Amino acid sequence: MKRSIGLYVHIPFCQHKCSYCDFYSVVSLEAMERFTETIVKEIRLWAQQEQLDATVETIFWGGGTPSLLECTQAEQIASALRSVFSLAPSYEWTIEANPGTVTLEKLRYYRELGINRISFGVQSFDHRELEFLERIHSAQQAEEAVELARRAGFNNVNLDVIYALPGQDLETYQRTLERVCALAPEHISAYSLVYEHGTPLYRQLQRGAIIPLDEDQEAAFYSKTVEFLAQRGYRQYEVSNFARPGRQCRHNLLYWRRGQYVGFGPSAHSHVDNIRWSNVRSLRRYFDAIERGSLPIVAREHLTIEQQRAESIFLGLRADGIELDAFARAYGVWLDRGMLGDMITEWQQKGWACLDGRRLHLTSRGYALCDALTLQLLDALERAQSASGSFVDCNV
Repeated sequence: MKRSIGLYVHIPFCQHKCSYCDFYSVVSLEAMERFTETIVKEIRLWAQQEQLDATVETIFWGGGTPSLLECTQAEQIASALRSVFSLAPSYEWTIEANPGTVTLEKLRYYRELGINRISFGVQSFDHRELEFLERIHSAQQAEEAVELARRAGFNNVNLDVIYALPGQDLETYQRTLERVCALAPEHISAYSLVYEHGTPLYRQLQRGAIIPLDEDQEAAFYSKTVEFLAQRGYRQYEVSNFARPGRQCRHNLLYWRRGQYVGFGPSAHSHVDNIRWSNVRSLRRYFDAIERGSLPIVAREHLTIEQQRAESIFLGLRADGIELDAFARAYGVWLDRGMLGDMITEWQQKGWACLDGRRLHLTSRGYALCDALTLQLLDALERAQSASGSFVDCNV
């Protein structure tokens, strides 16, 4: 029986590097043609060496800015994927796009290739905030891009927004949310601004050039996001993700459920059979490896059972929950018994979590405390194991 997997393709090119972005990308577009030829070689080389019998349920083209690809370049990559992988009849295929880089012709071509979901990095509808984030598009271009996507035949659209910017107020942010919802996307990703180490934004913070919002202010933006989107029919199914019924991002769910996926391109990550590996985070080294006939893998790790268990907890809590019986079968631990069960009961009483059938998942209030609750559960799990020397018989 074939296994189900996802595919990730990293397109590492941008017209401009945004000050907050920590993803690997290069600003020069001169190497795009060479990159296209090289990633096609990587896909075929990987298929020759691994020969994985699998059906592809999801594909995600991220970056960088995948929508910078010319139509012929996108076709070459898509053709390579189709030549070595079997796509499920109801696959989900996402491409990330900057609103300032799309045309109706290009979007129609993407649909003809089989891409059926598009994610626009809108981030804000306030021109001052767009300038602060160093986005290359305007609010009007964002609205026009969504309209073009609809005309091209996309019926599954995500819009990204960022909140808790320095000096941002709730009224301005609500206006952004109003304009986002007016475009009726099927999915919305709303992220709190993060000052990633090594980014220009982080250096501004270190110099004292900007003053971040405090925790209470950031919490107010989170609460506004959850309340506003819930009133408009968007269900929160992960800390930062909201969707119309049945429109959750299947590729992201694959990650959060510890599914199996293969990544191509510089800095891409993969996870198959509890082995995780990553590609080099350098376009030059990526080219060199493929030209030598080698896969561009820079690190490989076989996850221990303890690592698998910890991942199941922190990924499950930040997303759609942990199925308790499946967790017990996999790891020999009942999370709803003994001292762990007492903790789960406390979370429920405080409104942080709930049990739907046999699935434990956080509420919106719990999502706001996700990191702290995850650490609390992992610590309690370690103490329970230390106290008993091993986990007790779980009757599974």
